[in-house]
Amino acid sequence: MIKLVWGSSFKRAYKKAVKSNPELEKKFWKLIDFFEKNPFHPTLKTHKLSGKLKGQWAFVVEYDCRVVFEFMGKDKAVLVDIGTHDEVY
Repeated sequence: MIKLVWGSSFKRAYKKAVKSNPELEKKFWKLIDFFEKNPFHPTLKTHKLSGKLKGQWAFVVEYDCRVVFEFMGKDKAVLVDIGTHDEVY
């Protein structure tokens, strides 16, 4: 099981993202449950990032919403950002 740490920038981005979208919040928490059990669960579509985000990963919450995170060892991950494709990449 992966232990999650919410980065300060992630907290701000999360509040902004779910403020006007309660459905997104429900989906997020459902997918966080999957992530904690298996960060590579097929539903998440977890993928490695490149370019300026090299070393980070992302998973899909819904069509145009991504969560960017970084693995810190094999059992810990830091959530870095959440938002639309254009916002986080």
